[in-house]
Amino acid sequence: MKAYRASLLYFAEPEAPGSPGAALYEEDGLLVTDADASGRRVVKAIGSYQQLAGRYIGVAIEHLPGRIIAPGFVDMHIHYPQLDVIGSPADGLLPWLETYTFPHEKRFAVSAYAAEAASFFIAELLRNGVTTALAFASSHAGSVDALLGEAQRRNLRMVAGKVLMDQNAPDGVRDELEQSLVETELLIRKWHGLDRLGYAITPRFVPSCSAAQLQGSGELAARFPDVWIQSHVAENRDEIAWVKSLYPDARSYLSVYEKFGLLRQRAVYAHCIHFDDDDRAVMRATGAAAAVSPTSNLFLGSGFFDYAGADRVGFLYGLASDVGGGTSFSPFHTMLAAYYVGREGQTKPGVSIAPQNLWWQHTAGAARAMGLEGVVGNLLPGCEADFVVLDPKATPLLARKTALATNLDELLFALIVLGDDRVIDSTVIQA
Repeated sequence: MKAYRASLLYFAEPEAPGSPGAALYEEDGLLVTDADASGRRVVKAIGSYQQLAGRYIGVAIEHLPGRIIAPGFVDMHIHYPQLDVIGSPADGLLPWLETYTFPHEKRFAVSAYAAEAASFFIAELLRNGVTTALAFASSHAGSVDALLGEAQRRNLRMVAGKVLMDQNAPDGVRDELEQSLVETELLIRKWHGLDRLGYAITPRFVPSCSAAQLQGSGELAARFPDVWIQSHVAENRDEIAWVKSLYPDARSYLSVYEKFGLLRQRAVYAHCIHFDDDDRAVMRATGAAAAVSPTSNLFLGSGFFDYAGADRVGFLYGLASDVGGGTSFSPFHTMLAAYYVGREGQTKPGVSIAPQNLWWQHTAGAARAMGLEGVVGNLLPGCEADFVVLDPKATPLLARKTALATNLDELLFALIVLGDDRVIDSTVIQA
């Protein structure tokens, strides 16, 4: 066993299905971890130091005064091959893809480049406190091997997939129908369920995939029901018009994925901005989840995720960085951008998302949306022991502001508004 004494932030079980769990906070807490039967290190106990310390006499306790232990962050949507695309100027999504993203992703055909990028990418996730991620690789099978191989070496919980794109894409990133599906199956068999890794069937978006490739993706999803599915939907109005031209009889962009059997639990769709209530009802009925990517949506001018509409109809969602359209690996920047988006919204008046809810969306809520509730994103007993150690005095202004906090919401909001990677004192994986 191992034990840690610090302030503790974690989440109670939700009181009702679909609702967020309330944040719990121990000013002087004790976190105890131990290996389970499978060898994973999980939370054994959590709570007040005064109440728990007597049960664990003889267990060495690492004391972290002035620090907060919290669940590791979960990033539901991120592009590992866009590491060096972040911060590239463009007029919108489609020009940005053509000018920067596709040319850069060609480089991942070279195994040495993919491996170097994977090492830096995972180091950057950990530096920012992200301990679980659902990631796009490039269209090259070797890019998946590089990313998941590095994640395995670092013992990180990572889900990733080779991008499928057999049309409307330039040479160097466009793949070939039959080979793309064969490679996807081989990668599933190689990586899915190995150690802490998972595989995601990854059609890039409808315009990049032929009907046959989407059909093949759906057939793979049916044959491997515990793998993930990830793609993009309803991000940009030009993109939506393009999908409409390809599928004029489809009710909506989302319904194209439904047609091909790509909506189910463990299916995560980035953006989900330009939805109507029929789309939201389909998401709810199928168990598919939205990866809300506010810094990307603001940067590319795509629109605002409608929190009010999502909560009214009720479907799963959580937060994501969407690097490199997203502008930061930092969960603090993502949470703050989500607050801005909620205030602006697609309906008036906007919603003011509570700090506890923002934090939930990037931890336990994101884990639930990914089908990993009770596994990651929280520190309740039985959860995997991945956590961050936060320094609420990481900068002079943050120290001044957190010292004035009179309740948990004020403390969390100060961290969200003023925090960045400097707040992450350390990221702890399986310890």
